[in-house]
Amino acid sequence: MSNLDVKPAATVCGGRDDVSAAPVRELLTARTVPLGESTVVRRLLPNLGRRMVGAWCFVDHYGPDDIAQEPGMQVPPHPHMGLQTVSWLHEGEVLHRDSLGSKQTVRPRELGLMTSGRGISHSEESPRDHARYLHGAQLWVALPEARRNVEPAFEHHAELPEVTGGGGLHATVILGEVDGAASPGTTHTPIVGADLTLGEGTAARLPLEPDFEYAVLTMSGEPEVDGVRLAPGSMLYLGAGRKALPLDATVESSLVLLGGEPFAEQIIMWWNFIGRTPEEITEAREAWHAGDRFGEVHGYAGKRLDAPPLPATPLKARGRVR
Repeated sequence: MSNLDVKPAATVCGGRDDVSAAPVRELLTARTVPLGESTVVRRLLPNLGRRMVGAWCFVDHYGPDDIAQEPGMQVPPHPHMGLQTVSWLHEGEVLHRDSLGSKQTVRPRELGLMTSGRGISHSEESPRDHARYLHGAQLWVALPEARRNVEPAFEHHAELPEVTGGGGLHATVILGEVDGAASPGTTHTPIVGADLTLGEGTAARLPLEPDFEYAVLTMSGEPEVDGVRLAPGSMLYLGAGRKALPLDATVESSLVLLGGEPFAEQIIMWWNFIGRTPEEITEAREAWHAGDRFGEVHGYAGKRLDAPPLPATPLKARGRVR
C-alpha cells in the first residue's frame, strides 16, 4: 500500500534513544489520511511521539467501511524500496498486482508480504465483485542495511500458525514467532506480528520476549491491555522488558501485536521509499519517473501514481543515535 500524501514529510526513524528499556503505557493518537479514491485511513506510525516499534515503521488502520456501493480500495501502481509491506485484513479482499507479475487476492487473516528490496512497484484494489465491508491494517517493515538491496519478492500465505492460550486468547502468527509457533513469512530482523482475538470474558497473559519492544493496535471491541482500555483504531506503545502481557476483555475484541528488537540503524522515510541518505531518496524518485528501475504493473485499469515534489528543505538524518 502507498503513502498517498501529496506533500509527504521526510521522517527520520531508527536509533535507540527513545526506546524504553522498561514497560510503559504510551497511547498514540492517529491522524486521518485519504488513501486513493474512496478509502480513509488512520495513520499511527510514524507518529510525533513514536516513529518505530522494532523494525515496524508504518501502520495504517482502515475500516470497517461499508463499500457495497463503492469501488473500495483503489491504489494505483506506485514504487517501494528498502522495506517490506504487510497486508492484513479482517474483512474484505484486496487484489495485489506487482512488477514481478504477481496477481493475488488477499483475504481475511491471510498474509500478503511484499519485499521491495532494491525496488518494486505494485497496485492494490478491491475486486470488482467484493464483500460489503473492508477492514484491515497496512504495515511496513524497514529492511536492515545488509538486506535492503535484496531482490524483490512477493509471498502469499493462506494458512498461518495459531496459538490458543488459556483464558479466552487466540493468536494467529503473522510474522516471527509467538509461544513456539513460527510464521512462514520471510523476516530480515528479529521481529514479531500477531493477530490476537479475545473472547468475551478473556483474562489471559501472552508470553513476550523481554528484549523486544512492543505495541498493540486495536482492531475491534474494547480490550484492556495491561490495564489500559483501548478503543478501536488506537495504538498503545508498551516499551520493552516484559516477559508477559496481561489481556482482558468483557466483549469480544481483536488486536494486532507488533514487536521486535529495537532498530538501531537510522533511516530516512519519504513517500514510499526508505533510504539512508538524501541522495538515495532523490535518485529513487527520479528513477520512478524515468521508468527504468521499479518495473511495470500490468492489468490495473488506471494510470500509475506520480511521485510528489521533494520538500524544499534538504532531507537530513538528525540525532537519535544511541
